[in-house]
Order: sequence, then C-alpha cells, then structure tokens
Amino acid sequence: MITSSSNQQMKNIALLNKKAKTRREQGIFVVEGRKMFQEAPAEWIKKVYLSESFEKANEIPLDGIEYEVVDDRVFAAVCDTKTPQGILTMVKIPSYTEEQVLGGDCPFLIVLEDLQDPGNVGTILRTAEGAGVTGVIVSRKTADLFQPKTIRATMGSIYRMPFLEVERPAEFLSRLAERGIRTFAAHLKGTESYRTQDYTVPTAILIGNEGNGLSGELAGKADKLVRIPMEGRVESLNAAIASAIFMYEVHGQRAIEQGV
Repeated sequence: MITSSSNQQMKNIALLNKKAKTRREQGIFVVEGRKMFQEAPAEWIKKVYLSESFEKANEIPLDGIEYEVVDDRVFAAVCDTKTPQGILTMVKIPSYTEEQVLGGDCPFLIVLEDLQDPGNVGTILRTAEGAGVTGVIVSRKTADLFQPKTIRATMGSIYRMPFLEVERPAEFLSRLAERGIRTFAAHLKGTESYRTQDYTVPTAILIGNEGNGLSGELAGKADKLVRIPMEGRVESLNAAIASAIFMYEVHGQRAIEQGV
C-alpha cells in the first residue's frame, strides 16, 4: 500500500491533475469516481488507484487491470475533488483522425473558439453527445478537454465524443467547406434567427469565447451569422446554454426529417 504523498506515483498524479503539459507529454489524464472508471473503455485504462477504505468496502472488477491501494489521507491529498469517491483511474488520452470527426453521411459538428471555462466546455461535450453531435472541433486556446473540471462536467461523454484540436479555426473552415459542411456562427450581428435555418444538411455550429464571442476572422468566414432572439435587456446567453439551444434545434429538425 502507498502510504506517503512523496511517493513518485502520487506526485505524478498531482502533476497530471494540474498541468496540461504533463498530460500531453504522457498521453494520460486522470478521472475520479466509480462511474468514470466503469465507463472508461478497457483498452484506455492504464492504472487504477483505490483508497484503503474504498478497497475494503467495495468489490470492483479489476481483472487484468493494474491497481494499487493508497492510504486514505494520501489518496485525498492527490485528488482534485474535496470529497473523493475512493477510486482514481489513469486513462489514455484518445486521438481521432479528421475522417473520424468530419466524416459520415451528414456530419453535425460543434466548433469551439477559445472558450475558457472548463465547466462550459465539459457541459457542451455532454450536451453534444445527447443531441447527436458527430464531432467537436476546439481551438488550441480553448480550455483543456482533459483537465479535471472539464472531465467532471462531461459526465463520461469525454470517452465517446470524437474531437479535433486545431491551431486556427478560421483556416480550418476551408476543410469543412471542402466536405460540403455549412457553417452557422452564433453571433450578435446575425440578422436571422437560428430557428429559420436548415440544419438537415451537413452542419457546423460555431461558438465563441464567453466574454468576446467569436473572433471577427472566424465569424467572417462562416456561411451565415445567426442569433438567438433575446427579450428584455439580455444581450447574450451563457456559451453552454447557447450551444444547447442550437444543438437541439439541429437534433429536432433531423428527427422530424427522419420521422422520429
């Protein structure tokens, strides 16, 4: 049993939780809790750590999975949450090809430009899975998909939502155009409502930074600027809420087309 916070494995877990650079170098991220362990693809799991009290009180199928037991105090010290559930999993960071993210009969994509709130990013990924999004494209300046707060907000969708990270989203739009994917920018200067568009075609919804919205460069290359109508004195919505409204409009149109 690991009994010291000075243990090299414990130090490494702490670094993986705190530093995106460490996660990228090792190709590993950390998830906490039973649900995140159970939903992780078996081939992605690198190692599991159990707190001493959790190991004694629970039967977890760990056949063929390397694991270690950790003193409760030490376990709590390296976890990102204030009340750890007693199980921590080291998981391989997945990678996807452009074809896996952009391909398919009728792609439905979300493009995130420089979102900073990990809770927003994680919530968008979770909602994207529920709404049938086929892939997510994130700018390199967007909050890291594999930091603990983002991971928790995805509620497991991080395992199932294909993604691409791109340096310059505006330039990447040309790749979408080549595949016949129409791009709709959520923008305050949009002259048409998001409800009046046809999303039954290959579609990408562009969502910008929480404070500044989409950059002029990216918005300028979108096929159309559209907006969510606002009542009262409200100018805009939270990025995750706005994304959800768009995503379920797309989902609804496609469901009607398919007779669902």
